[in-house]
Amino acid sequence: MLAGLIFATDDADDRPGMLAATLPFGGLTLIEFQARLLVSAGVSQVIVVVARLTPELLGAIARIGRRGASVDVVRTATEAAEKLHPLARVLVVADGLVTTSDVMAVMAEDGGDALLTVSDRDASPGFERVGSETAWAGLARLEAKRIAEVAAMPKDYDFQSTLLRVAAQARARHIALLPGTAGGAHGIERDSRTLAERGNVILAALVSKPLVWADRYILAPLARLALPLLMARVVPSWAVCAAGVVLGLAALAAILFGLSWGGVLLAIVASLAFTIGSALAWLRDEEPLARFQTAAIPGVAALSALLIGHVTSVAQGTATGWTLAIALVVAAMLIERAAGAGVRRRWWGSPVAYLLTILPFVATGLPLIALAAAALYATVTLSAAIESIREKP
Repeated sequence: MLAGLIFATDDADDRPGMLAATLPFGGLTLIEFQARLLVSAGVSQVIVVVARLTPELLGAIARIGRRGASVDVVRTATEAAEKLHPLARVLVVADGLVTTSDVMAVMAEDGGDALLTVSDRDASPGFERVGSETAWAGLARLEAKRIAEVAAMPKDYDFQSTLLRVAAQARARHIALLPGTAGGAHGIERDSRTLAERGNVILAALVSKPLVWADRYILAPLARLALPLLMARVVPSWAVCAAGVVLGLAALAAILFGLSWGGVLLAIVASLAFTIGSALAWLRDEEPLARFQTAAIPGVAALSALLIGHVTSVAQGTATGWTLAIALVVAAMLIERAAGAGVRRRWWGSPVAYLLTILPFVATGLPLIALAAAALYATVTLSAAIESIREKP
């Protein structure tokens, strides 16, 4: 069993009376984002350590409880030990910690006691020292008995610091946070302005993950430019999704009425909107909306290709357009089924890559060549995908 232990005791530096854990972060609060990462890593129980309960914290805890994990609020190590299963592994999150899902996933792997650490020269303010040249980076994976050991100590000890010392004395393994691993998104923040900047970095990291060239070098840079503006204005995720839907429908309408190049261009812009909206929805723990937008990108691309094939076949009185469009869509679907993230290559096709391949040809009035080129690209990618997963003799 994997449980999470979040500390929410310290006040914000620039907002007296407000807990750092309840500072705004990407349309929700910091503690909700921390819980979001824990749940994504497989945590089924979240324990929040508090010194006092504020209205903002109560509201955040109630919202966390609706995300599929049980939530318990405690004030002492004794209460925390009582809530935990004796055999549970506990992911400990320092007060005010901001990090990424990739870093959290590393700490959630199977194993014994472990501390995420950085060298002293790379340590951010707020990181506690655990060695002569090492600082704790705010995440730990501990056995439940470590919390029980802290509970047996005097109650006036600081829970978080004492737990760290107990783990260090138990010779917990050190897992180094390599410089640049979190892209500047990892640190302990108790200032609202700096926290907002960290949020922009995390969103930029979310949209920088794609490996395929079209998504990585075209969609991701544009998304990174737009996301800080949307975050600053607290634009709701559904509004970005709605914009993507409208653009997608406009793209299909343009193709249907003979303006294929304009429709393909609008389909690419719609994919950009869905990419941005999916990142926002993920950060705000709106999982169904994020999944819808992720699925909408290949959906718009497939419908665009099929409509181009339909319009071309009707205009020329042949089935060539339909055949090429169907071949493209089938090959693209097989690629998505066959190729996991671990085997993809930079040059491989993707929904946006196919649209970019089609665009110059339809712009010059060559729709059949556009579909043929995209279908050939998809076929070559499919061949490479099959070869990458085929068992070698």
